[in-house]
Amino acid sequence: MMTISSVGGFGKVYKGNLQDGDGFKTIVAKRLDTRFGQGEQQFFSELQILLDYKHENVIGLVGYCDETDEKVLIYEYLSKGSLDRYLNHTSLTWVKRLNICIDVARALDFLHGGVGKQAKVIHRDIKTENILLNNDWKAKLADFGLSLICSINQETDYIIDHACGTKGYVDPLYRQSGFLTIESDIYSFGVVLFEILCGRSTFEIQKREGHYLPDFIEKSFKEGKHGEVVFKQIREHIVPKSLITFQEVAYQCLHLEREKRPTTKKVLMQLKKALVFQVSYPSFMKAKFH
Repeated sequence: MMTISSVGGFGKVYKGNLQDGDGFKTIVAKRLDTRFGQGEQQFFSELQILLDYKHENVIGLVGYCDETDEKVLIYEYLSKGSLDRYLNHTSLTWVKRLNICIDVARALDFLHGGVGKQAKVIHRDIKTENILLNNDWKAKLADFGLSLICSINQETDYIIDHACGTKGYVDPLYRQSGFLTIESDIYSFGVVLFEILCGRSTFEIQKREGHYLPDFIEKSFKEGKHGEVVFKQIREHIVPKSLITFQEVAYQCLHLEREKRPTTKKVLMQLKKALVFQVSYPSFMKAKFH
């Protein structure tokens, strides 16, 4: 029995059960709506990436259908759904938030590094809506319909392409020039990092402040209001050194010059440091700090 879970640009998304040995497992199926004659390129891009680039922090492909009039991608089901639903949940502690960031950084590091002799993958639509969570808050990167597999190397580190992605997350340099690089993903990830820290989406900030999250962060940091951007409900539980480490690398991700943005390896390393500072802080000092 399949039920419609949602409707996206690709088509309808279904949730259902698939026989697995003696039991059943829950799956999600994304069915291409062929009535409009669009989306086939996105279908095949996502299919190729999910077949060739397997990682514990990338959504798993269970199966697919590629017939003339029926194209379906079948994914593993992650029970908690997308990260954007939990930004302002107090149950999402700072340690959980850091672990989610680390999971996404691992996925990006894997994709940007290529697999063996394979080309690099630029996701092009990094946002909290495309980060899915299982019951243990483990995060997986999903939705590769806009992604590009590209042979970026030291000689050619960009491709020229029509800018796409989601407003509020897209790299300004990419939007203005059409020059796409792996640093474009880093910029979008920087937005996500600050959304997780702020407990608010870039859209909510735009609605309240009149501009998207990157401009809000830039203004706050220039005014020395680093602490005020932190989600109030978790602010008092964050160890200062953990917060500083996190904010510094997240802020670097939003740099307007792509050469000054950190690599995914550096982002991952700094996020891990922020986690160590948080969990290793002596409990008696935490009590004193609070």
